[in-house]
Amino acid sequence: MKSTTDTFGKAPHQPSLWTRADALKVHADDPTTTQPLVSADFPVLSDKVFIWDTMPLRDLDGNITSVDGWSVIFTLTADRHPNDPQYLDQNGNYDITRDWNDRHGRAKMYYWFSRTGKDWKLGGRVMAEGVSPTAREWAGTPILLNEQGEIDLYYTAVTPGATIVKVRGRVVTTEHGVSLVGFEKVKPLFEADGKMYQTEAQNAFWGFRDPWPFRDPKDGKLYMLFEGNVAGERGSHKVGKAEIGDVPPGHEDVGNSRYQTACVGIAVARDEDGDDWEMLPPLLTAVGVNDQTERPHFVFQDGKYYLFTISHTFTYADGVTGPDGVYGFVADSLFGPYVPLNGSGLVLGNPSSQPFQTYSHCVMPNGLVTSFIDSVPAGEDGKQMRIGGTEAPTVGIKIKGQQTFVVAEYDYGFIPPMLDVTLK
Repeated sequence: MKSTTDTFGKAPHQPSLWTRADALKVHADDPTTTQPLVSADFPVLSDKVFIWDTMPLRDLDGNITSVDGWSVIFTLTADRHPNDPQYLDQNGNYDITRDWNDRHGRAKMYYWFSRTGKDWKLGGRVMAEGVSPTAREWAGTPILLNEQGEIDLYYTAVTPGATIVKVRGRVVTTEHGVSLVGFEKVKPLFEADGKMYQTEAQNAFWGFRDPWPFRDPKDGKLYMLFEGNVAGERGSHKVGKAEIGDVPPGHEDVGNSRYQTACVGIAVARDEDGDDWEMLPPLLTAVGVNDQTERPHFVFQDGKYYLFTISHTFTYADGVTGPDGVYGFVADSLFGPYVPLNGSGLVLGNPSSQPFQTYSHCVMPNGLVTSFIDSVPAGEDGKQMRIGGTEAPTVGIKIKGQQTFVVAEYDYGFIPPMLDVTLK
């Protein structure tokens, strides 16, 4: 692997820090940063499959793209097993919660299409069984490359290991629907190196996934964001003054927060096709704050770089906390420095009354935010949980400088295109 000085002719950038002081400013249930309540009577996209992470088809500039008037989304998907003895309780009833909780081990990439940007129709598997080199197909990004309908699907091949990969295919449209063809040869791109990004050998709980390629609007180069953890043996990281930030008296104790080491990674392509990549130091680190910065992605607006990522309550470090949801940071240039939006980083969190209602938010350049429904309190007493595995209502946010505001709520799974490409 070449050094970063070979690419840029200068010393590597310094990662920006999401500090403990920033995280202390996170407050749940602020109306301007809280996802509206999801009703327990939500519709389900399919009673045959669960879906969660949703990946709209887009171009390298981030624009959500339809083809010949058809919107296309990719989703992490797993079959539902209502009749499988493995998922029946002692009374013979379907234990949907256990089935849902087991979904990650059988995650596959599926696609859906729509004329309306909602009312999605299931297209099927993207890759035939056996094409992907690992047992699980985890989240990534589908990129429409040209007017011939070629698509590069970047995704995470998991178990064994975790490798950023891509597979190329093509979208075909008719007046009745959409099909995907090709997607037969998966190309491995890169894995965690143990020097900048933590490996499984360094930490059995490491994360390395969620590729999001993009073309930088300022320098024109092809880059990729991904989720990682800062390299080093588990428990060896230091949470120093820089990671703590400017905290008030009584908040200097960091507890066991050295185990939380999330970062947003970045790589640069050495070629125009995105087949050869060089990993660079992380854009953002959250050592001592959080252990997951999943599905990082950008919105480019007003000459600024708005970096969004999703995280959980349970992945926060000792002494800090926040809701499941999307967090954001902004910089004037690609390599920062980044500052947290809204002072804390919180952009759109679940309400405390329904802390697990939605997850895996994707902020689109038009201000719309899509996510999936996880579980919502149901029944008269609200003690039962209704499992989702389907699209959540889309939320509209407004981005103004270093602040964001919730301004609208739309239909379930509303992901309208920003531009339409006519295939040739």
